[in-house]
Amino acid sequence: MWKTLSILFVVLGSAVAAQQAADAVAPEAAGAGAFVDLPPAFAEALAQKDAGAPVVAQNWMIAAANPHAVQAGAEVLATGGTAADALVAVQVMLGLVEPQSSGLGGGAFLVWYDAASGEITTLDGRETAPLAVTPRLFQDEAGAPLKFFDAVVGGLSVGTPGTPALMAEVHARWGNRDWASLLQPAIDLAETGFAVSPRLAGLVEGDQARLVSSDVTAAYFMPEGKPVAVGDILKNPAYAETLRAFAADGAAVFYGGSIGKDIVATVRGADNPGVLAEMDLAIYRVKERAAVCAPYRDHEVCGMGPPSSGAVAVGQILGALEGYDLSAGPQDATVRRLMGDAARLAFADRGRYLADSDYVPVPVAGLLDPAYMTGQAMQLDTETALKEVAPGSPDWDHARLWADDESIELPSTSHVSIVDAAGNVASLTTTIENGFGSRLMVGGFLLNNELTDFSFRSHKDGVPIANRMEPGKRPRSSMAPTIVMKDGAPVMAVGSPGGSRIIGYVTQAIVGVIDWGLDVQQAVSVPHAVNRFGAYDLEEGTDAEKLSAPLTDMGFEVNTRALTSGLHMIAIGDDLLGGADPRREGIAFGD
Repeated sequence: MWKTLSILFVVLGSAVAAQQAADAVAPEAAGAGAFVDLPPAFAEALAQKDAGAPVVAQNWMIAAANPHAVQAGAEVLATGGTAADALVAVQVMLGLVEPQSSGLGGGAFLVWYDAASGEITTLDGRETAPLAVTPRLFQDEAGAPLKFFDAVVGGLSVGTPGTPALMAEVHARWGNRDWASLLQPAIDLAETGFAVSPRLAGLVEGDQARLVSSDVTAAYFMPEGKPVAVGDILKNPAYAETLRAFAADGAAVFYGGSIGKDIVATVRGADNPGVLAEMDLAIYRVKERAAVCAPYRDHEVCGMGPPSSGAVAVGQILGALEGYDLSAGPQDATVRRLMGDAARLAFADRGRYLADSDYVPVPVAGLLDPAYMTGQAMQLDTETALKEVAPGSPDWDHARLWADDESIELPSTSHVSIVDAAGNVASLTTTIENGFGSRLMVGGFLLNNELTDFSFRSHKDGVPIANRMEPGKRPRSSMAPTIVMKDGAPVMAVGSPGGSRIIGYVTQAIVGVIDWGLDVQQAVSVPHAVNRFGAYDLEEGTDAEKLSAPLTDMGFEVNTRALTSGLHMIAIGDDLLGGADPRREGIAFGD
């Protein structure tokens, strides 16, 4: 079947396929709904996700947050492109059909496994603070922190975008396809239009009050003053023009060209103006950083180091759990107590120590030292919740240098996992931070509000905060794109959106496969129970709610709420198994 589907991709271009299949897929078959303009093969993939079964392939696999984006990437892979080529096609398509979560106005982290060398590389495409910022950017005249959305909406929160530079870097290093061809499917769909999905329609409906802060943004998402509805055909000719410029001139058009000038003018001309300047764009660079790997059972869990806290925190949680038997599964209260308190310990360290390592010393080695993690794990030897959790003291000269952070990180973002036919693996988490970012739109894409991932305070009780705002600095992130290795080879690629809960979502998915024996679709579908700062959040409407009473009896404060992850996971073995989070609209697809 998959061979047949790959031939289908070669024969059908994305725009033609959309038109020919418009009547072939009923909305009900799309699971999350309204993807009526996709080839029938994708209806099958959506139905398979709804049935709780992983997608199986032998040659290549992609899992991403929207079927249009998966189709764009799959067409590249089916015709011999690399995972790097597919990433470019997927990202620019996500910026069109899932604009609230990621795009050319944001930033991303990539974890890449190179099959030829056997090496893992991590690339940091995180946004940077403009050179003109001060640590008091998000404080009022009295020095008090601004309310979150008073800082978010408008130009004040916009950092230097990194995604265009990252896409160009990825393609230059590992791509083999013509650059412009990778952008063409998104150009075509931007011009012909796509059907608004239920998720996009619902988020626009809920954010009207902020979207109207910009006339350009309001005109796109609320034509004639009304929010777009499910099934509406949304065209974006401005985005098509941006992608044409990107195709012709590469990333330079964002960092020294006309689009860059438009970004700066929009940020500085907003009602809540920012300080981004053309110089900030001109000096932006993607950074290669050392991968952060932590042992778990007989695996190595590898991800992005600072300025991300993701790999360190996930590694610390797993390290603390190493000595405990978790096989009783996700509905066992003792298992959840161990996972919850291990996460609390990691988050306490995260709040004090994790920030951009180009600006502050970060004790990555100390936090992941086996002896330190063993000591932290000893605190879990109790039958009740830990009464108090405080940052630990890793073996490090500066252990008492910083105060605890107070930054806010709300859920949004998107994740892509890809394995190509050569065995290269890409795990990319990409974002504009809060849903719809700063609510400013330039050239058909939204600008980030990434600066609000910095602490709004610079000091606490006279002690500096590591994640404070500084010129050129990259704000701390929880994004955790991950590749899991075993015996020197990749066995999993996984990541998720979800703000600071990303760390818990990714940890649970890894535990789901390694400890609970689940396949990847089961692992990404497990009801969420997430602890960060003491209170246990249980996913409403799921079996996780049954944990409320026993966890309360153990001493936890318990809340029930929607926990909308967007996990996309591929298991790599004799076959490729793909799983896509049922809470969102994505699918896994392969050949």
